[in-house]
Formats: sequence, C-alpha cells, structure tokens
Amino acid sequence: MAGLSSGGGSSLGRCSHAVVRALPESLREHALRIEKDKAVDFARAEREHQLYVAVLKSKLGLQVLELPADESLPDCVFVEDVAVVCEETALITRPGAPSRRKEVDAMKRALESLNLNIVEMTDETATLDGGDVLFTGREFFVGLSKRTNQRGAEILADTFKDYAVSTVPVYDSLHLKSFCSMAGPNLIAIGSTEAAQKALKTMQQMSDHRYDKLTVPDDAAANCIYLNIPGKGHVLLHRAPEEYPESAKVFEKLKDHMLIPIANTEMEKVDGLLTCCSVLINKTSEL
Repeated sequence: MAGLSSGGGSSLGRCSHAVVRALPESLREHALRIEKDKAVDFARAEREHQLYVAVLKSKLGLQVLELPADESLPDCVFVEDVAVVCEETALITRPGAPSRRKEVDAMKRALESLNLNIVEMTDETATLDGGDVLFTGREFFVGLSKRTNQRGAEILADTFKDYAVSTVPVYDSLHLKSFCSMAGPNLIAIGSTEAAQKALKTMQQMSDHRYDKLTVPDDAAANCIYLNIPGKGHVLLHRAPEEYPESAKVFEKLKDHMLIPIANTEMEKVDGLLTCCSVLINKTSEL
C-alpha cells in the first residue's frame, strides 16, 4: 500500500480555507459517545465552538465556510470525519457509524464550491473516518478502528498515490487522532497511555522517516492543530490549561510556535476533539 513519498513535509500546516459546521441541538441528547453519562451544556458547547471558529477566521485570517446545522444529524459538527483533503484533492469518506453517512452531502457541496478534485468512497464494504487519518506532510497513517477498516485505508491510498500509507491498529480509543496529531513539521504530539505509546511505536516501525515526538500526559490533549500561516509562522491550537494543566505546560515549552489555547470541554463529552471540528484546505490555484 505504499506509494512514493514526495516532499519533505514543508507544506504541512499551510492553510487558506476551513470548513466548519454549526452545532445541532440534537447533539446534546443524540450525538454518539463512548461514555453515556456526561451531560452536555449546549450553550457552553456553542460558545466554545464559536470561539474556535473565530480563531480560525479572525485571528488567523482563514476563509471559513460555515455550514448550517442539521438536526437530523446530531454529530454533523464533527466535519473532519467526512472528508480528507490533501493539496487539491478531497476524499469524501464513508463514515463508520451508519447514522453519520448523510453528513457527507453538505461537505461534498462545500468542497465542490472550492473547485477541489472530489473522490467519493462508494464501495459499500469500506469505512473511513477522517479522525483516523494522520497526514504528516510526507505520508499518511490510517488507524484501523471501530470506525475505519482496511478497505477504507486502501481507497485512501489509491486516492493519494503520491504518499505512502501505513495502517495502525487502534484498540482502546475511538480514532487514531484521539491520542495523537501533528504539532509541527516532523513533530508528532502523542499521549502517555500504553495504547498511545504502542501506536506511536507502530508508526515509527512503519515509516522510513524519523519523527520527533512531543509526549503529553493526557491523550485527549495530544489532539492539537498545527498551522503554518504566512506572516504568523508556526501556530498551534491546543487544549486550554484549565482543562489539561500538565499537558498545557508541555505545549508552552514550544518556543517557536504561536500558541493558542482553546477550551473544548463540552465537545469532548461526545468524543469531539480539536481537529474534529474543521476540515483545513490550502487552495493554491485560483477559485
């Protein structure tokens, strides 16, 4: 499943556009979640999401496409799972949870409006959630989880042939990015649990490249968003100190990054982390 790995990861984090989606009120009661007993404060969830969108739009100057909520799709705010975008190509996924399959429709229209090359996952044996896809700038790692299967990973590899694609078993978490993400060029943020460390070891064994690692005490805090914004340089959106104080201290040691702490308390109750709520796109050609 390995294609030719091109480039040195230097384009990682380059971003001009983002797609986000408003929260439906149905999220409070009906969004999928591993732990059923945590009540979501919907007003607070909306405030947190509005701040997140404001950072992308106002602080970082991205062009943000804001899709309306759909009450019949309680998880629709988690747009990352329904599309994987690399350069000018967008793979519209087939989410692992059947209740989420219709979420792809609005995302497909949004990405078509950006003139991306659209590839649709039509194979009914395939499942893929974007939360299981880690793009390092030079290759893809795809978590094989309850939501993503081998066929889904194969279709991703067929779609992005310029990059090597390796699969990583995910056992105790919803997605691969439940405990890791890119925190900078060549830098993988990783949680401290045994499962997270085991997955990192698998990635290291699969790759021809040596990545630096940034280990944080809390798995959920290892999910952060790295951006490389002209005029601002290295930018990292990470979980707020009031949520994960020990992990925040680790991020604060990154002296070359513009650090932006973001609270995500309510979304996490329904298994949503920072990367889940946006699809990031770098449009290099004219619209």
